[in-house]
Amino acid sequence: MDFQHITYEKLGAVARVSLNRPQVRNAQDRLLLRELDAAVKDAEADKEIRVVVIAAVGDHFSAGHDLKSSKIERPNPTVEERWDYEEEHFFEYCMRIHDLKKPTIAQVQGACIAGGFMVANMCDLIVCSEDAFFSDPVAHSMGTASLEVFVHPWVMSMRKAKELLFTGRRLGAKEAYEIGMINKVVPRSDLESATMELANHVAAAPPYAVRFVKKSLNRTWDAQGFKVVLSAHFDVHQLSHMTNEFQAHLAKGLDSTIKRAKAVS
Repeated sequence: MDFQHITYEKLGAVARVSLNRPQVRNAQDRLLLRELDAAVKDAEADKEIRVVVIAAVGDHFSAGHDLKSSKIERPNPTVEERWDYEEEHFFEYCMRIHDLKKPTIAQVQGACIAGGFMVANMCDLIVCSEDAFFSDPVAHSMGTASLEVFVHPWVMSMRKAKELLFTGRRLGAKEAYEIGMINKVVPRSDLESATMELANHVAAAPPYAVRFVKKSLNRTWDAQGFKVVLSAHFDVHQLSHMTNEFQAHLAKGLDSTIKRAKAVS
């Protein structure tokens, strides 16, 4: 298919899927998310592809969900409409990346906020530039129970996850590396080459061996309740949209959300 908001490249045994809305810091609107999901499925079905890299064009990986387009596309969603949309576009699309039969690598630069945090942390490996940072400010900025996909305590310690979510602060690349959330930190100029070097190294392994070991590694989390916890949190996240706190946020408008997000990060 012809993509508008992503690019899709076949680089030998590596498929590189890049978010391509740099003018809005790769904010994720409906079309971008659908194209990303389609590209991931295409890469999984392509027998020539062994590794999938999820990257981004421009200075930032992703500023998260595109709140401006959401306001236009879904101005006053019912509980049912919000549930169905977020379950498909946020939860199921993210889980598809997590469950992909092939190894995935996130190539992250600049801001990786909220929905960007979810996409990057669904990948098996993460390579960051030195200027990259991660943030989930939505408890402060929107009054909702974190993000739709509650991966945070699975990719860092519980206490660090609580700190990140309770404060909404930024987590820099160096600190993210030190707590084990990401695999490599490199200068911005080396980000693409370092990511491709890692991707090609992984791609050189026998593909079914890697596929099977990924399945076993993911099952380790599943045995600890990974998908049960994520599904339960999604329900809580939906409930949090019905609180007086969230309704007060809506009354203040979009500009207030952006201002509060900047303040905590």
